[in-house]
Amino acid sequence: MAGSKKEIGTGFITEVDRYLFNNGRHYEIFEKMGAHPKKYKGKNGMYFAVWAPHAEQIGVVGDFNSWDPEANAMMPLADSGIWEAFVPGIAAGELYKYAITTKSGKILFKADPYAFSAEYRPGTASLTTDLSDFQWGDDAWMDKRGSADPMNSPMSIYEVHLGSWRRKNRPEKDGCYTYVEAAKELADYVTDMGYTHVELMGIAEHPYDGSWGYQVTGYFAPTSRYGTPQEFMYFINYMHKKGIGVILDWVPAHFPRDAHGLSEFDGEALYEYADPRKGEHPDWGT
Repeated sequence: MAGSKKEIGTGFITEVDRYLFNNGRHYEIFEKMGAHPKKYKGKNGMYFAVWAPHAEQIGVVGDFNSWDPEANAMMPLADSGIWEAFVPGIAAGELYKYAITTKSGKILFKADPYAFSAEYRPGTASLTTDLSDFQWGDDAWMDKRGSADPMNSPMSIYEVHLGSWRRKNRPEKDGCYTYVEAAKELADYVTDMGYTHVELMGIAEHPYDGSWGYQVTGYFAPTSRYGTPQEFMYFINYMHKKGIGVILDWVPAHFPRDAHGLSEFDGEALYEYADPRKGEHPDWGT
């Protein structure tokens, strides 16, 4: 059975990938899951992969197919709960979701948990992107970090929430600084104050501003409130070139119940405990 299912796959996710994923030891799984520009059978397009072991069927939907759940069906890969599809003709900048048909026949429209980019709120779709063309310039920083002794090096951290640190007098995105705008001013401030590191609060994609980024719907997507993934990469690159380390907060303990997010992702408890005594934070609604 495993052999027959493996043969109909694209080959982008291998048997070794699935083995490591099933054992919780695929530490570069973000390179496989989500949406990635690929060439398949001579055609350029986008490869999609999502984990939904309880689903009856899944379709990739977006403006490119009028959000039709049956237009671009995904296929299950053996022994993994992973579904995949290659959609030719799609490039970066396309909104998309997964239309997941549950065992009860209900169709759930879910954002991609592994997406690198997301639609700006109140939109809830994921966004295809291509990160391959960014040119990093932080080799000196990375070399220095690799040879440093962290146990005996001075460390002083400036924790900051980008959305409320400083704002511009403009209506776009509530005046929030972009990643590019914040980079220079924040680097100058941190350097003047003698800090060695910046710690960004709740930078992963989240639907509710009031959570300060601590109710996440996209763990691999820097929030679109402040710009694109490439602009976020610019921010990191700039900080490193100025000799400043960057620490990212992330939230493994809870996520919101928003319909497009991780809650009952494929119609059943998947990312959460099925038992509500463990699976719910009643005080937070997460």
